[in-house]
Amino acid sequence: MTADSASPTEPSRSFGQAADLYDSIRPSYPADAIEWMLGDRPRDVVDVGAGTGLLTRGLIAAGHRVTAVEPDPQMLDKLIAASLGLAAGHRGEAEALPLPDASADAITAGQSFHWFDRERALPELRRVLRPGGVLAPIWNVRDESVPWVAALSEIVGSSKGEIAARGPADPDYFGPLFAEPETRTFRYEKPFDGPGLIRLVQSRSYYLTADDRRRRELLAGIEDLIANHPQLAGRDVFAMPYETQAFRVRLSS
Repeated sequence: MTADSASPTEPSRSFGQAADLYDSIRPSYPADAIEWMLGDRPRDVVDVGAGTGLLTRGLIAAGHRVTAVEPDPQMLDKLIAASLGLAAGHRGEAEALPLPDASADAITAGQSFHWFDRERALPELRRVLRPGGVLAPIWNVRDESVPWVAALSEIVGSSKGEIAARGPADPDYFGPLFAEPETRTFRYEKPFDGPGLIRLVQSRSYYLTADDRRRRELLAGIEDLIANHPQLAGRDVFAMPYETQAFRVRLSS
């Protein structure tokens, strides 16, 4: 993707134009986080806002029977093509799930729950969950305690997901239909080279929705960071450190 290849659009619907890039460059999720959220026995799981299937495939690898729901047709097509063992894939939204009542043991949302209209989505999620079911949103958040990552954030800012990832720890965040959330943080790293870091930035909504001038500014800033930051300069490969914020939310009794 070049800096001039896409026009500004709504952030929550900006990713389809970059589905292949998104799938190739975004981080997946730690297996131990998935196990903590869902347990170690196979469950019927609905992955909502599933994107290209980065979390979906981790759920399948953990032995779960996974149905994916994604509003963007380009993202969904990529998910279905890339996710062997998928039970089903549906185009749909969290606010109007194309699924029957009480059909899921768990509902996950990888890097997507912050896009939901909570007032409309939470009753829908409750409708689809079986008694004893669990809602399990999860986010990968850059670890800004590492100096070069902090410098990266100064250039690009924070995405809506990174800002929202700690909000669900509020006891009232999920409203009266769900109990108080449990949360746990996991450590995760993804290796990048310089071009890979640039592609990561190009996969983000703040880049995809920017005008050409802002895109050029972002790319220039990242290129300077890679060339001159003491933790990156001269290195062929480096690790992006993430704090994975995982949540486990039971239905209210």
